[in-house]
Amino acid sequence: MSDTEPKAAKLDFIREIIANDLATGKHATTITRFPPEPNGYLHIGHAKSICLNFGIAGENAATGAKCHLRFDDTNPEKEETEYVESIKADVKWLGFDWGDDLYYASNYFQFFYDSAVHLIKEGLAYVDQQSLEEMKQSRGNVNVPGTPSPYRDRSVEENLDLFEKMKAGEFKEGECVLRAKIDMSSSNMNLRDPVLYRILHAAHHNTGSDWHIYPMYDYAHPLEDALEHITHSLCTLEFENHRPLYDWVIDHCPVPSKPRQIEFARLNLTYTVMSKRKLLQLVQEKHVSGWNDPRLPTISGIRRRGYPAEAVRHFCKRVGITKFNGTTDVALLEFDVRDFLNTSAPRRMAVLDPVKVAIENWPAGEQELLEVSNHPQDPEMGVREVSLTGDVWIEREDFMEDPPKKFYRLGPDRYVRLRGGPIIKCTGFEKDADGKVTLIKAEYLPGTTGADAPEGVQCRAAIHWVDVATGADAEVRLYDRLFSVEDPDDAEGGFLTVLNPDSLEVVTAKVESSLAEVGAGFRCQFERVGYFVADSADHKPGATAVFNRTVALKDSWSKKGGR
Repeated sequence: MSDTEPKAAKLDFIREIIANDLATGKHATTITRFPPEPNGYLHIGHAKSICLNFGIAGENAATGAKCHLRFDDTNPEKEETEYVESIKADVKWLGFDWGDDLYYASNYFQFFYDSAVHLIKEGLAYVDQQSLEEMKQSRGNVNVPGTPSPYRDRSVEENLDLFEKMKAGEFKEGECVLRAKIDMSSSNMNLRDPVLYRILHAAHHNTGSDWHIYPMYDYAHPLEDALEHITHSLCTLEFENHRPLYDWVIDHCPVPSKPRQIEFARLNLTYTVMSKRKLLQLVQEKHVSGWNDPRLPTISGIRRRGYPAEAVRHFCKRVGITKFNGTTDVALLEFDVRDFLNTSAPRRMAVLDPVKVAIENWPAGEQELLEVSNHPQDPEMGVREVSLTGDVWIEREDFMEDPPKKFYRLGPDRYVRLRGGPIIKCTGFEKDADGKVTLIKAEYLPGTTGADAPEGVQCRAAIHWVDVATGADAEVRLYDRLFSVEDPDDAEGGFLTVLNPDSLEVVTAKVESSLAEVGAGFRCQFERVGYFVADSADHKPGATAVFNRTVALKDSWSKKGGR
């Protein structure tokens, strides 16, 4: 991570707890964990948790602190190795390393089973053969106490026998479950005899077909934390009501340590959905091109879009850690990305909506190599050579047939400087039958490259351009926000009804020759246009140039009626 990233002026409440635990000797060190379920791709909300857990470990490295990467792979029906590998790549891209501390919940399956047997022997768990609908009805609701299962008072011996048969695969899915015996009248619904194990005759990505029963997340997670001697189990606020069950499992199972669960507010962004289910729907129904579509908030998507990891970490730090749910304007994330790229991205020239300028007095066959700065505020980035052979492409918006007074770019009898090159004067133009300008005629002023305009010549602007003879074609993908309203989750007709029809525009642009040769992942500013990245999937140096817009030079969303 960059040493220039700002340090928090004040500790958040979680860091205060950890600092106090270390100061009082409650813990000699700190062990956190990032525990994703490998059932989908990580998104920007997970980035906040990654930065928190790995960040705390890094800040307390002097005490031997560390952060585990653990896959909570307890549901074989939804988990895939593809997701495991993508999660590893995302964590590393963000700048964090788990070292030797990579774990899988599935490696603890035997311990989970032994702990369940312990609960049965203690009279704290039982096999329930009610149907799912009967169990749902018997749980009651927040106003009505639950009704005990008719199987709740089975003997220990009978429960042990039935549970062993569940493990051996002698029951069909849904025929029975193992439940904790806690309190059917509790005001906390999570304590009304929650299910600990269910039957799934499904192969697991790690354990194959060894198991026919799989633990529920609320049962397995605290046991995993305890086995790994996690000191502080950090999770989002939706798990606050689950904490009494977390503590119950820790208190009643034979565990080697007692971790503490602490909840914090999750990250929510405007114009974005974070639900794994909704993201999966967008992918499966092909509203986007895949999990790494640059319009998605997945970490693989924002990486492909060209967001720098440093900017994402800075954004997560800026948002902070609180106990209060809220929604952060996505413009803040875009600002951090823009701010980082402004200083780090070299400049290049690309014309997205080209119109040809014929410089009629240019000497036939002559080529001039111009030195152009790679960054106007950073001389250490050096210069590059750009070829000028006569005719150039410029942006259509940089020419007006009848320009207003404060339009300082090209128009009839007007002067403009080609960035890094000479001043040119418009001497005429041609239009097609529809009135569209098809060609601009111009003359260049010899001796004006790198020099002031001659006396009597008013030249008040420099525009970017691409040489016609040496420039290259590139597919440029202009990505914008995927949704047209701030809160797509709250859309009356559902989130799919507010998809932004203009979230992707693809144009064929003219780019300076060097851009056709850069490697995938190369980030730069297209001068006066925005920040772009060579696409990690489709850009092929020397063959096919494909660039994605990372972010515009400024936030123009409000001008589109987005907010």
